[in-house]
Amino acid sequence: MLLLSETAGKVDDLMIGIREKRMNIQTHRAIGVFDSGIGGLTVVRSLMERLPFENIVYFGDTARVPYGIKSVETINRYALQITEFLLKKDVKLLIVACNTMAAVAYQAIRDLSPVPVLEVIEASAKIAVDRTRSKAIGVIGTPATINSNAYARAIHLLDRDAKVFSQACPLFVPLVEEGWFDHPATRLVAEEYLKPVMAERVDTLVLGCTHYPLLKPLFQDITGGQVRLIDSAEAMADIAADLIKQKNLGNTGRRPPEYLFCVSDVPYRFQTIGERFLGRTLPRVEMVRLQ
Repeated sequence: MLLLSETAGKVDDLMIGIREKRMNIQTHRAIGVFDSGIGGLTVVRSLMERLPFENIVYFGDTARVPYGIKSVETINRYALQITEFLLKKDVKLLIVACNTMAAVAYQAIRDLSPVPVLEVIEASAKIAVDRTRSKAIGVIGTPATINSNAYARAIHLLDRDAKVFSQACPLFVPLVEEGWFDHPATRLVAEEYLKPVMAERVDTLVLGCTHYPLLKPLFQDITGGQVRLIDSAEAMADIAADLIKQKNLGNTGRRPPEYLFCVSDVPYRFQTIGERFLGRTLPRVEMVRLQ
């Protein structure tokens, strides 16, 4: 016959086991990352390096890219559709890898999401302010991101004396989506876009779109070694790692992670460019139709 204390001890052990099982289920859930196309793979690559045991679900809206030339209403609608899709995948964290969506739709995404939401603009602004020496900071991005003034606001909140010089670059996203990372046409376009920013003698240049790090070697060659390029993808991975540690959401398993890539159109093209960039095969690329 069990004593009352022994029974209570067994119940306590059972409850602890249930709690641990629930915690393991929660921490095993994937990180959701989304972007207008392939650009968010820059964030995925940094996450893979920084958090090698985390599962990731990625959505690239390849059917409707580019977002940067669309209206605020359209961007908000698309962003919420993707948010709902990823939440149905039971993700534990959402990362808005698209600067345009972060600039325009972040509040709407956060209001919809029951899980934490991170975005790239604040992360990049902080690094830019930390690294600039002259307080002259350049920002390049899509027209929607630049017109939102989101980067200038974020930078000035951190340093009111900083001078921000912004340049909209609508052609970079289509060029990257085409896979023209080192094409002569891309160089000509980059030289034209960067000319007015470099004329302001900036010492720091924020790559205000997650597509742009794919052109980072080209930008560095044009701007020279004295200009520091701020890669939002690397900043995002660091912030995600800090949040996961703070909230005890880290995947406690040590099995190889699962990666799922979802796109709204032309999965083969996405897979071809994605494998070239990530340097690994993408075994699971699925096409998803959003309503």
